[in-house]
Amino acid sequence: MGSIKRKFGNNITSGKFDATDLTGTIPASNVANASLTSVTALPGISGDFIQTIASDPPAPSFGDIWYNSTEQKVKLLGLTTASWATGGNMNTARYYFAAAGIQTAALAAGGIDGVSGVNATEEYNGATWASNPTGLNTTRFYFTGCGTQTAGLAFGGTPPVTGATEEYDGSTWTSNPTGLNTARIELAGAGTQTAGLAFGGYPGSPPIIGATEEYDGSTWTSNPTGLNTARSGLAGCGIQTAALAFGGTDPAPGFLSVTEEYNGSTWTNSNNLNTARRLFAGAGIQTSALAFGGVTPPVTNATEEYDGSTWTTVSSLSTAREGSGGAGISTAALAFGGWNGSTQVAATEEWTGAAPVVRTIQGS
Repeated sequence: MGSIKRKFGNNITSGKFDATDLTGTIPASNVANASLTSVTALPGISGDFIQTIASDPPAPSFGDIWYNSTEQKVKLLGLTTASWATGGNMNTARYYFAAAGIQTAALAAGGIDGVSGVNATEEYNGATWASNPTGLNTTRFYFTGCGTQTAGLAFGGTPPVTGATEEYDGSTWTSNPTGLNTARIELAGAGTQTAGLAFGGYPGSPPIIGATEEYDGSTWTSNPTGLNTARSGLAGCGIQTAALAFGGTDPAPGFLSVTEEYNGSTWTNSNNLNTARRLFAGAGIQTSALAFGGVTPPVTNATEEYDGSTWTTVSSLSTAREGSGGAGISTAALAFGGWNGSTQVAATEEWTGAAPVVRTIQGS
């Protein structure tokens, strides 16, 4: 092997070095005639880059990597795969109904059973649906709801087009003589029984509207500032002062992917859905939402997650459907009922979002 130039990076002399060590050449006799095939071991991978600890850290951050010296394993904090799983079927298959609640305590009321409108009310306990013998006072469909299983709110719908508002206390629906200021169908809702929000919809004759109304537990008040994009068949979630409106339809562009955020007084445009759709369901809050199902066309099972800025396509529903109910949060949502393109369905699906999990990436 010939001589190589002496540089700081290849100075292999022992002891101190001076300027003469940085010039000249290294005699060939001082350089081993080695190759990569001669290398039989590499330094330990922990070194200065991966922390070596005796046990897993109590609160690691996503993406953290460490070497557990007790188990002799290299580990990292990753995420499980988000997915839909089968839940208990509804007692009455239906679509275009009102929904409220969370994954383990959901509420469904009204809708169409494939033949006519129904007023049937059902409650979900996380495994099965139970029918409540006391249904809605006003049988209707194409309406919406918000709140919880024991404090629900239902408003709007048809026939005829109505602004009827009813409150649910966990056993009985009570009609409020003061309904929406603008009667409408295919609207969206958000919030609670005492702080509800209604937005968008179709009043029964052109045009489709973006009208927004706030409910204080007794009265609806119109907000002069409606949605930036008037639409019907949209989905919504969140609370009265931090709501989210997404998707829907407008006669001009047709199916929409538009997303808007509400701060309690005005709507601001955000990034669009990946899949434009109408008559679908949503769950979650303004900064962490889920959209699923609907008509694109055709009927779809597409699911998307919203992080407060951007929508990301994730695992799809097992049953494509429109006009379904949605409840819960973005990491624990519920999809139930709907129309699969040929018939009404009773199928319920439970969504489990991605969750932190410690994984072993080296070792056994």
